[in-house]
Amino acid sequence: MTTTDMRPVDAGSGRAVSKKRPRGAATGGLRQAVSATTLLWVLACLYGLPVLWFVLSSFKPAGDLFSYPLTLVPHNPTLSGFKAAWDSANFSQYFINTTIVCVITTILTVGVSCCTGYALAKYDNTWLKVFFVCILATTMLPSEVMLAPEFLVVRDLGLYNSFAGIILPAVLTATGCFMFRQFFLTVPDELVEAARIDGARELAIFLRIMVPLSRPIMLTLAILSFQWRWNDYIWPLLMLNDPDKFTVQIGIQSIVGAQNINWSVLLGASVISMIPLIAVFLIFQRYVMGADINAGLKD
Repeated sequence: MTTTDMRPVDAGSGRAVSKKRPRGAATGGLRQAVSATTLLWVLACLYGLPVLWFVLSSFKPAGDLFSYPLTLVPHNPTLSGFKAAWDSANFSQYFINTTIVCVITTILTVGVSCCTGYALAKYDNTWLKVFFVCILATTMLPSEVMLAPEFLVVRDLGLYNSFAGIILPAVLTATGCFMFRQFFLTVPDELVEAARIDGARELAIFLRIMVPLSRPIMLTLAILSFQWRWNDYIWPLLMLNDPDKFTVQIGIQSIVGAQNINWSVLLGASVISMIPLIAVFLIFQRYVMGADINAGLKD
């Protein structure tokens, strides 16, 4: 006869054994996390050091900017560069002009891009696909190539030397259309079909369902559009010849002299021009979050 050894199994020991993890796996995961964090900090320092040097240099007197050895922190900080920059040009008017252009352009860009992206994503039509390819094709052309024909069109429309001539050509952007199209493709078609079955019209579906869902994309594009228009220099320089309509970037360029450059004033003006962009980003960044595109759907 064969005797079977029946030994009780300790349930607590079994649970302890099953929960035990190899030491190497934990160490490897910690090493990967530390290495990734270290790499991110190194990149942040590489990108942030020039910006920090630029901002701190704006507080230095003109004679200390090129003193040897170079120093990061100003020994005698002063606000003379900011005051001279504000007094040397009509910065208050430049800020008003640029704010008008940026706000109107951003609102129109977000609205037009949202409508275009929804049509490209949710309507199956051959001509819409061709239109989308044409929009993407504009990104393959350098912006300098399109300046001449855009200028001729705007001039012939009678929009030269006006804010409308700056705003209208910048309303439709390939980046905005692509962002909204890719987002609306991720929205389940069942959500749209359910609204149609309930009797909702296409405009109601777009305004009451799609627009609220796309709020993160709208805010992201709004921040980018505001930044693009605020930093735009070439197109306003071509379109405007009235000093009362100049934007901030043209105003900064007017500080640069033909023979010499007052770097203290130029740095102060550049830092002043950065303040609205930083404020807009800090205000709206918390609204840029992931959207729950499956809201309202049952499993």
